[in-house]
Amino acid sequence: MTLQLDGSRRMPQHGRPDALVLLVHGYGASGEDLIGLADHWRELLPHAAFVAPNAPEPMPFAGFGGFQWFALTDRSPEERWEGTQKAAPVLQRFIDDELARLALHPSRLALVGFSQGTMLSLHVGLRLAQSPAAVLGYSGVIAGPEHLATARAGRFAGDQPPILLVHGADDDVIPADALPYTTNALAEAGIASSWHLSPGLGHGIDMQGLALGGRFLVQALSQPT
Repeated sequence: MTLQLDGSRRMPQHGRPDALVLLVHGYGASGEDLIGLADHWRELLPHAAFVAPNAPEPMPFAGFGGFQWFALTDRSPEERWEGTQKAAPVLQRFIDDELARLALHPSRLALVGFSQGTMLSLHVGLRLAQSPAAVLGYSGVIAGPEHLATARAGRFAGDQPPILLVHGADDDVIPADALPYTTNALAEAGIASSWHLSPGLGHGIDMQGLALGGRFLVQALSQPT
């Protein structure tokens, strides 16, 4: 059986969408938790569609609620890589379906992830046949960096999305050293990225991170396609 994702949406108040901003939530959360980002950015991107699907797997703990893109037990690099590989095709099918539904070219896609959603956004965004307009990751880490160069083989150097990574300096879920780990891994694969470390912030998104992310998305989605 093919998994079908669905979740929360915010459509433009007037006219058809000219871009799709896909919000990919973290472990134990839901699309409803992340769709609030749209309310911060809709004024900046009034013609964008914001979509926040629920991950395919309900949390395994009774009464916990929320969803997971893949299970986390030991949180090892091997578990992250295996889980991301498993979940990526499900997210990619959803992307294809949403772009078709909205009649948008893949270059009008921006991926925004939080935590586990950042793992998926980086993985999928760097492997799509057509590079998206942007990848914005909060409080995450790259999965399987040793596989990235092979996955990108054959692409020319400029065929990559702009990437911005934002992390809290006091994150106790995915520690802040995940930020240089990820940016260095991207650089080793020939992929440029920008980053910001938020002082005093834990595992979350603060107002500065929201502002940086909004400006980043506006710049990426205003580029000619």
